[in-house]
Amino acid sequence: MTPAEPPPRPADVRRPTLNAVAARAGVGRGTVSRVINGSPQVSERSRAAVEQAIAELGYVPNRAARSLVTRRTDSVALVVPEAETRLFSEPYFSGIIRGVSTGLAAAGMQLLLVLARDEKEYARLAGYLSAQRVDGVLMMAVHGDDTLPDRLEELAVPTVLAGRRSHGERLGHVRADNSGGARTAVRHLLAQGRRVIGTITGPLDMDAAQARLDGYRTALADAGLPADEELIAGGDFTEEGGRAAMRELLRRRPALDALFAASDVMASGAVLELRAAGLRVPHDVAVVGFDDSIVARHIDPPLTSVRQPLEEMGRTMADLLLSEIAQRGTGHRAVVLPTELVVRESA
Repeated sequence: MTPAEPPPRPADVRRPTLNAVAARAGVGRGTVSRVINGSPQVSERSRAAVEQAIAELGYVPNRAARSLVTRRTDSVALVVPEAETRLFSEPYFSGIIRGVSTGLAAAGMQLLLVLARDEKEYARLAGYLSAQRVDGVLMMAVHGDDTLPDRLEELAVPTVLAGRRSHGERLGHVRADNSGGARTAVRHLLAQGRRVIGTITGPLDMDAAQARLDGYRTALADAGLPADEELIAGGDFTEEGGRAAMRELLRRRPALDALFAASDVMASGAVLELRAAGLRVPHDVAVVGFDDSIVARHIDPPLTSVRQPLEEMGRTMADLLLSEIAQRGTGHRAVVLPTELVVRESA
């Protein structure tokens, strides 16, 4: 009786090749390579066939060999120029990060989260990026005086921003219709008969905060209401900032009957301050926030808020960056996503 042959050792098992994937999918080797490298220049039908063949064969790209040929690292840095406290406490950041992660994972890219909070960390990060340690950079919470995007442009590092620094932004970016969302919020308050409408802004060196303030002013002007600087208080997108701004508004204008806050987190602080002052929401003061985050759904009363599609923004940022990586020198794109008002009990 002939003894059975022993099972093959792992070294004897041949890994499926790129050619095998191409044959199984019924496409050319180049098409398989483009799918693996995240190129948008592939039809949906071919992409689906390749992905199915990869799954069936268990194909795993040889990343080390691929990097030598393509000079790619298959990694992207997501830069957040904020402290950890804001990163983990504000739903805006988590929503964007979820969308970015989903978009990059589908292309087989690694995501590196980088906090750069001061000039020293910016300089260290610039050195890291100049050594081509990543294929591209995504950046959140940009301020008007941020210099890192300029440095990245000088280094020819593909870069996409969440938001923009100014109207003349040269880099690719994705933003919500901040001004339009603010106009919708204030018009909603006006339609309820509110006439003394205050606002709490975000930091005005950020385009999103300035655009929301512009939308607030435009809606009041369209309604024939004069601009009143006493009804505008500066905030910093934090709960405590919202509370402090609300105290200041009540000191200036005790008859205030409505509030538009440039974020849900600041709106939640304002609601707490109104309650502390013995005022009822919405009976005495109606409140509208911006983001439609988990904060809006769990505050008492539930918050009317302008929804910006955070996860879609993150996915779109990832898509734009992958296109820039695959097709360097093709120019930068700007995408503006729509907002909508979600009405709840606060206004």
